[in-house]
This record gives sequence, C-alpha cells and structure tokens, in this order.
Amino acid sequence: MSTALAVGLLAVVLVVAVTRPRGLPEAAAAVPAAAVVLAVGLLTPAAAWDEVRELGPTVGFLAAVLVLAHLADAEGVFRWAGGVLARRSHGRPQRLFALVVVAAALTTAVLSLDATVVLLTPVVLDTVRRLGARPAPPAFACAHLANSGSLLLPVANLTNLLAFRATGLDFLGFAALMLLPQLAVLVVEYVGLRLTFRRELAEPAGPDEEGQGAPLPRFAVGVLAATLAGFAMASPLGVEPVWVAVAGAAVLAVRALAAQETGVRDLVTAASPGFCVFVLGLGVVVAAVTERGLGDVVAALLPAGTSFPALLGLAVVAALLANLVNNLPATLVLLAALGPTPATGAVLAMLIGVNVGPNLTPVGSLATLLWRRVLAVRGVPAPLGTFTLAGLATVPACLVAGTAALALVV
Repeated sequence: MSTALAVGLLAVVLVVAVTRPRGLPEAAAAVPAAAVVLAVGLLTPAAAWDEVRELGPTVGFLAAVLVLAHLADAEGVFRWAGGVLARRSHGRPQRLFALVVVAAALTTAVLSLDATVVLLTPVVLDTVRRLGARPAPPAFACAHLANSGSLLLPVANLTNLLAFRATGLDFLGFAALMLLPQLAVLVVEYVGLRLTFRRELAEPAGPDEEGQGAPLPRFAVGVLAATLAGFAMASPLGVEPVWVAVAGAAVLAVRALAAQETGVRDLVTAASPGFCVFVLGLGVVVAAVTERGLGDVVAALLPAGTSFPALLGLAVVAALLANLVNNLPATLVLLAALGPTPATGAVLAMLIGVNVGPNLTPVGSLATLLWRRVLAVRGVPAPLGTFTLAGLATVPACLVAGTAALALVV
C-alpha cells in the first residue's frame, strides 16, 4: 500500500506539472504531495531534509542561471543572435536550419536548455517569419537541441547538475569526456531532422527585410564568457557552480538596475521561485518512491559493467524511464539505483539517456512541454505525429552514436 501511495503521488505531481490545469503552477501538486509523504511516514523528516539539502545547490544554480539568461536577453543578446541568423542564412532555409542547430547547441551549453526554449525559440520564430520560411524545421531544432544539446557541460541541464557529483569529475573533466558523445549526437540530430523536414526545407524563403538587426551587446557577451570560464576555474577549487552563476547574474543585474532597465520584481520572477519549489517537492516525492521499492526495480534492470553493450543498455533504460516519468525524476531514481559509488561511464551513459530520450515524446522533459507552450502562444503548430516522427528519426540513432562515442573515451 505504501508503494502504491508513493507511486500515485508521483503520478499526480507529474500530471499536474504536464497539464497545469487552470494555469496552476507545477508546485501546486508537488508541495502537498511532499507534505503527504511526510504525514503518512513514507519518508522520515530527516531523509526529506537530506534530499532538500542535497538538491539545494542545484536548485540555486537553476534560479541563478534563469536570471542570467533573462538579463542577457534584456541586454539584447538574443535579438543580436536573431539578426545574425537572418543575415547569415541569405534567405536559404537549409542554411538557416543549420545555423539554428549551432545557435541552439551553444545556447543550451552556456545558458542551459531553458534559455534555448524560452528565449532563443521566440527569436528563431521571429526570424523565420521575417524570411518567410516554414517554421517547423528551426522550431523543432530548438526543441531537440535543448535536450540532446545539453550533454557537453554540467551546467547545461538540471539532470547534469544532479548527477555531476556522482561522476567524480571536475568541470573540464566532464566536458572532455562528453565532447565526443555530444558531437556524435549533434551530427545525428542534424541529419535526422534534415531528413524529417526535407520538404519544408526545400521551399524557398526570402531575404531579410529588416537590415542589419541589433548590434553585438559586448558587455553582456563578455559577462557570459567570463561566467563560463568561471565554471571551469571554480570546479577544481571545489566552488559550487551556483556561486559562479550568481556572480555573473549579479554583474548584469547591477548594470540593469542602475539603468532602470529592470526591477527587483522582474529579477525574482525570472528566477522562477515556484518552479524551484516544485523541484524540491518533486525530489522529496521521488525519494519516497525510490525508498519504497522503485529504486530496487530499476536497479535490477540496469546492466553491469562499462562495455559498449552495458552502457547502451543503461542509456536505453534511462531514455525509456524519462519518457515514462519525465527526465528529472528519472535522473533521481537512476542515481539511487546506481548506488553510492557508480562508475563514471555508467553515470554519463545514464545522462545520455535522460537528455536525449525526451525527444521521443512531448512529456519526456519539462523543457519540451514549455517549448510547446511557446509555440502555441505564437500560433505555430507542433503536432504529436510530427514530434513522434522526428523523435523516431533521431533518438534511437543518437543513443547508439552517443553511447558508442562514450565507450571510446571511457
């Protein structure tokens, strides 16, 4: 009964987070569910506090990087990027598509997948409109690269941050091992999406009618570059990434507040405190589910060893679990199933699964759900059939290519 209750609570939390009935925030179910977990004894208060304390730096980083991305947008970084995309595409949809793939991969790596979904996608859609091109190929490139483009750096995805300590690597070590898998996945994504949308990409577009676009925001770009360098330098010193992100956000915030370009309320809103509370509540519920038996079930499914078949099997299980329960709780469950001292290769293979796998269904990651809302607001359709076809054309091959590359480097 306790196992069924824990699983039921997790299901309710995920359904509310996915559907958001009557516009309710994600935390509307996660917080009450966490309270029920404690009230009926599915998890002790001490264990719940340990989970919250463990997730604290990760959630703090999420809030800081969301503010950093918001301020970069306010400084004109994404408007400038849209102008570059329009000019460099020369009115050719295929070239625009390739540029969007690169831009989405870079944005995801530096500012996390949320920035790609919330900030880059609208700019890309505006650029497509200016050129008269079909919106589906570049729009789906943003969605896919927000997920599968998040393998390279620990800061690119919340799943990476959750698993970063378990890898036993520092920032640069993580990037070095994931570079080849990330490149392999990017190649497969480009080819797969090009084939999926070959008809749309064959239709002609026009030149950019709005000229040169926004100028390069040098100060903001410099702060972003310094923040990225700070992540690399702070890791060997044992400094949490959250403090580097806070420092970068603070520099841009002081400038924006002094110029009255933003307000304190805007900064608090950009930090998405409701979503941060949701992550903490979700962590408590997932901890209860894991302790009540799901962790043992998942652990029994995971292959042992770091051979290519074993790593591929782990990535596939992770991808399937991400599509069943969303990639964030899947990561928490898998980390518990891997044990206290997992092999580095096993953790990285798991990340390939939970980061690439969500491109198969719209419910695989919260970023994909948010992407669908961004498209809906702008009247751009994202049919389930098209999403599934694009996922089938890329996800299986990405899992194989990414894991094969990982097996070579570990």
